[in-house]
Amino acid sequence: MKLSTRVRYAARALVELAAAHPGQTVSLADISAAQQISAKYLEQLLRGLRLAGLVRSVRGQQGGYSLARPPADITLQDVYRAVEKEELLPVHCTDNPAGCPLGDICSTRDTWVEVNDAIASILERTTIQNLFEKAEEKRAQHRAIYDI
Repeated sequence: MKLSTRVRYAARALVELAAAHPGQTVSLADISAAQQISAKYLEQLLRGLRLAGLVRSVRGQQGGYSLARPPADITLQDVYRAVEKEELLPVHCTDNPAGCPLGDICSTRDTWVEVNDAIASILERTTIQNLFEKAEEKRAQHRAIYDI
């Protein structure tokens, strides 16, 4: 099972916005360049994030995007729901055991439910703030290597 590019790129865009000062907008071009995401694709992702209430957009020469909520209040689960149409399930029987003829006696279903619950837990507890802090740590480590 893989998380889609949409989810991964949307999370990276939000981390980029978290790096901006509160209320400051970041242009689509700047996010695109910093995160190496096509501007056209990024625009589609940001539209979904805006409709979900995760980002704000401002038009005009000084326009761009900013977070609509504090980064500590935006989870990866929020990001997933904003850009994906389907639920994240390792196998479809985890949410509907009746849909499988072996649902009640399947020896593997309980494991798939555990996998699903673990993924959901990680997405629920990981915030954009967490990811921003990790990004800052990695940048500091990277700079330290070149400063030696």
